[in-house]
Amino acid sequence: MDRRSIFRAGAAALAVAPLFGRKAGAATERKQHKLAIHVDQNDPAVMRLALANSRNAYELYGERGEDIAIEIVCYSQGLHMLRDDTSPVKEEIRATRAKVPQLAFGACNNTKRAMERAEGKTIPIIQEAVVVPAGVVRLVELQEQGFKYLKP
Repeated sequence: MDRRSIFRAGAAALAVAPLFGRKAGAATERKQHKLAIHVDQNDPAVMRLALANSRNAYELYGERGEDIAIEIVCYSQGLHMLRDDTSPVKEEIRATRAKVPQLAFGACNNTKRAMERAEGKTIPIIQEAVVVPAGVVRLVELQEQGFKYLKP
C-alpha cells in the first residue's frame, strides 16, 4: 500500500468510528418513559385507579428493562388525595411509593389556598407530595418535558 491508500483507509476509519460508538452506546441505554397522571375528583376509586396505573406501568416497563418517571398531579377536588387530613388513600400512596420510588405527587397550591380560605384552616399535605404553584400549569410543563398525559 502506498501512503495515499493508507491515508484514505485511516480517514475512512476515523469517519465511521463515531457511528460504531453511537450504536454501541444506544444498545446499553435504558429506554425512559414519562407519565403524567391527572386527578381532579374526590373519588377514592379514581385515586386508586391512578395509583394502580402507576404500579402497572412501573412493573411492565421494569420487566422490559425500561425506566419510567411518573407524576400524579392533583387539583380541584382531587387535592383530597394528597391532603393529610382527608385522603382516603393515604396508606395506598405510601405502599405504592414503596414499590415505585420514582413516583412523584404534585399538589396544586391554588386549590390548597382556596380550600384554606373556605375551611378557615391550614390544609396539611402528605409528606410524599410537593406543592406546585398550579396543577394545570404543572401538567402543561410535564407535557412540554415529554410526559404523556393520562386521566383515569
